[in-house]
Amino acid sequence: MSDSFAPDLLADQHIVVTGGGTGLGRAMALRFADLGAAVTINGRRPDPLAETVSDIEEAGGAAEGIQCNVRDPEAVQAFFEEAEDRQGPVTRLVNNAAANFLAPTEDISPNGFDAIVQTNLHGSFYCTQACGQRWLERDAEGVVLSIATTYAETGSAYVVPSAMSKAGIVAMTRSLAAEWGREGIRLNAVAPGPFPTEGAWDRLVPDDDLEQKMRERVPVRRFGEPDELATLASFLLSDLSAFMNGEVVTFDGGEALAAGGQFNTFTRMPRRQVKALMEQMRPE
Repeated sequence: MSDSFAPDLLADQHIVVTGGGTGLGRAMALRFADLGAAVTINGRRPDPLAETVSDIEEAGGAAEGIQCNVRDPEAVQAFFEEAEDRQGPVTRLVNNAAANFLAPTEDISPNGFDAIVQTNLHGSFYCTQACGQRWLERDAEGVVLSIATTYAETGSAYVVPSAMSKAGIVAMTRSLAAEWGREGIRLNAVAPGPFPTEGAWDRLVPDDDLEQKMRERVPVRRFGEPDELATLASFLLSDLSAFMNGEVVTFDGGEALAAGGQFNTFTRMPRRQVKALMEQMRPE
């Protein structure tokens, strides 16, 4: 689908995609490389990174995969040093790495809460700060795109740590757009609705009945496709969007307008039933 844009739309860019080995991150990395960018992806598991890099290289693109836990600020700094050693100065960042699970809030452990907030919010900040430090030191322009969610604005039942951390990402985006914009650094975010991806979708949508109910909540009567998000992200990272700064683009087929809070559907079920269902979903 790269014919949507000029084939060199992202040429001369070095784009980092956190969590770029799977799901939406993988889709974005493939598209960016197809549009001429050098891409570096990170994640905690080496196999998905290697597979995505291989697919990009087989298509004629340039890519590197580096293991990194974005919750560790020292690991993040080391990652960016290695990324730049391999492919030159980073010019664009996509904060995509995320964690989430469904759970009654009263049952979430401190460790479970920390795992989500540290990945989503702390990790996005550490990566954004690492890029900002480099760009400001070099007097270089840069763009940060963060993946938020629609319920960062509306709130949503049963995903409280995710909603809290994604709301923080929105606040970071808007705050730094004002602080760094005059230095030539732009920050925007995308708030996706439901985008089925392997792995994450199974953890959040436990059965076909709920999936159908979620689909019916979307005015366009379907879920998003990863390629569609990759197309939007390509635009937001390119110079075509040079006047956009501090924006959060809702990308959900109108779902948030129809009914805020993706997982509020569960509030229509008896709480005991909800807890039993979520207990079945816990990894062994």
